[in-house]
Amino acid sequence: MRKPFPGLLSVAAVITGLMMMQSCGGGKRAEGGSRETLIVFHAGSLSVPMKRISEIFMEENPGITVQLEAAGSRACARKISDLGRRCDVMASADYVVIDSLLIPDHATWNIKFASNEMAVVFSGRSKRRDEIDSGNWYDILLDPSVAFGRSDPDADPCGYRTVMTIRLAEKYYGESGLAERMLAKDNRFMRPKETDLLALLETGTVDYIFLYRSVAQQHGLPFMILPDEINLKDPRFTETYGSVSVEISGKVPGEKIVRRGAPMVYGITIPSNSPSPQLALRFVDFILDSGKGMKVMEEAGQPSVVPSESDTWDEIPTALKKYAKPPA
Repeated sequence: MRKPFPGLLSVAAVITGLMMMQSCGGGKRAEGGSRETLIVFHAGSLSVPMKRISEIFMEENPGITVQLEAAGSRACARKISDLGRRCDVMASADYVVIDSLLIPDHATWNIKFASNEMAVVFSGRSKRRDEIDSGNWYDILLDPSVAFGRSDPDADPCGYRTVMTIRLAEKYYGESGLAERMLAKDNRFMRPKETDLLALLETGTVDYIFLYRSVAQQHGLPFMILPDEINLKDPRFTETYGSVSVEISGKVPGEKIVRRGAPMVYGITIPSNSPSPQLALRFVDFILDSGKGMKVMEEAGQPSVVPSESDTWDEIPTALKKYAKPPA
């Protein structure tokens, strides 16, 4: 079990900061043409580090406004693929979202850049918080007097990773039927993205939420570390993670695809409809630089995996190839 990290941003501060940044404009140029606007769609779990990275980038590049828009990663991708929304940079909590929903029609390359892990997160008012540990957490969450929240698997990687974690837990603990019981409980508290769950937790609407460890750390929330065999963190357990799967919506209405368990890896790309591709290239380079954006990511609890192999190596811009590797 981990205690809150002191001095970290509150949910209200993050939301306020994002709203202020988003109010700066929604096109390539702000009114009057004096500032160039960079449009960034990103996973909710990247809100804290992306806000800080954007602030530093704007300080170093006067005249540029970075407009951040957070949502579940799959929802971000569908804004581009289904709604035709223009976007300069897309950062996903699961690199496979970019591969499966954007490439090849809406993007041509994908760079893996960070990792994370699943955790069970709670608050000071959560029922049975003094009892919970890595051996009994599922029994506590199944207690009828306890409520828990999770995000929507069709909208958010954290949602389908939660399902994978629960299915892995059934195998790890040898509890037949555990996944079915947990996934049938408290579905009224399912939300579009993982950061939407924070308000439910802070208001006491739910006692626990399934969340990325980094988000819990960033918001100063207590969390319980899950065994590596089920938390989707450790590449040593790639085969174990791959033993479970989740069926989620595909590219077109009515289509279903199967997503198998795998270690958590975030991905980033510049969509083909980017209004400012050269500026986007500079921003992605800034994010992936170990002394700049990736330093912020590490401090936010999202370790770097740069450089990693990319199946899209040939399509990656020359300036960014240093952050990836060709497939073995």
